[in-house]
Amino acid sequence: MPNSWLDGVSPAALPQSAKLPDGHDDARPWQAGFVEQTGQLETANDRYGAAVGIVSRCEARDAAAVKKARPKVLGIF
Repeated sequence: MPNSWLDGVSPAALPQSAKLPDGHDDARPWQAGFVEQTGQLETANDRYGAAVGIVSRCEARDAAAVKKARPKVLGIF
């Protein structure tokens, strides 16, 4: 796994404020920004956790195979 994965994922940029024709603030840029922030980061962070789990299981499987394959002295040790 690349070392850059340890840094995690950068947050989404803050959206630019916008005004509606009636002068009120437009919430749509902020809504889209929050969707990007929560959705994309959740997906990215889940992938990292999944990758760590896969590697951990592979390492455990490999360690068990090495332990099983080691020759024994007099068939007992």
